[in-house]
Amino acid sequence: MMVSSRGSVLRLLAWQWKNTLLFITAASIVVLLHDVLGVTWLTLPTVPVAVIGGAIGIFVSFRTNSAYDRWWEGRKLWGRMINTSRHWGSQVLAYLPKDEGKPSQTQTKLVRRHEAYVHALRCLLRAHDPFEDPDFERTLPDDAAGLRHESNLTHALLARQLEELTALHDAGSFDAFRLSDFDESLRHLLDIQGGCERIKKTPMPRGYGFIAERLILAFSFLFPLSIVDALAWGAVPIGLVVCIAFALISEAGRVLEDPFTMFYNGLPLSQISRMIEANLEDRLGTPKADQVEQVQVNDLGILM
Repeated sequence: MMVSSRGSVLRLLAWQWKNTLLFITAASIVVLLHDVLGVTWLTLPTVPVAVIGGAIGIFVSFRTNSAYDRWWEGRKLWGRMINTSRHWGSQVLAYLPKDEGKPSQTQTKLVRRHEAYVHALRCLLRAHDPFEDPDFERTLPDDAAGLRHESNLTHALLARQLEELTALHDAGSFDAFRLSDFDESLRHLLDIQGGCERIKKTPMPRGYGFIAERLILAFSFLFPLSIVDALAWGAVPIGLVVCIAFALISEAGRVLEDPFTMFYNGLPLSQISRMIEANLEDRLGTPKADQVEQVQVNDLGILM
């Protein structure tokens, strides 16, 4: 996840090396045609090209803003996951009877199953197999039989939580009001999960990216034609700066489209899920703060 603006222009150009090469080539061709071959009739007036550039800027900015809305919604959903998880742990430890003042086996199982639920959701959103994830396997209680073939693993885990709580209520461990509170927490978790799945399974229409790429490509030839008379070879660096700015705005939208990706812009779900686990283990009296991965930022300003 990008957490600072450290870096350099050269790193940006290296990241967009294909577009950089394309824009330099386009501008160089225009200058060669105009100054070397004398094809001066290809020049264009500045005003129409400037209007086209403004329209392209609006279009690619709209796409980027839409993509950022998806990224920010994903972050808000996982913020709700943190709060609901902490509340769930407090509910389990306050509403259910303890064993000689310590968390009972039932309380521990309910809390650990929730930790496994958080890790499973993280894995599924990243298209990983939860059963190959050490955090999920460590926190999952011993009742994992049959879960591997579930069409929705996280829903199955929440269903088991509700089944166990309902059985405890029927046995007289707590009253109906507390069962209603548990049910409300589980509903919030399903809402959060559904929001994340909606973002993950509904990509932005490909037309946004395709049209933006073609417009920027066309503009990379049109813009040098409007400034070559005044700048000659200076049209090459100026054309590169203007066109690479459009390309970077468009690329920002592309990489923000999926907030759950493993790419550098993705949300730090591993840190968040391990923080939730550590918080809940604190409530159980078995601190595991050392399991929360330390945040490391490299010279690109990227959260590792």
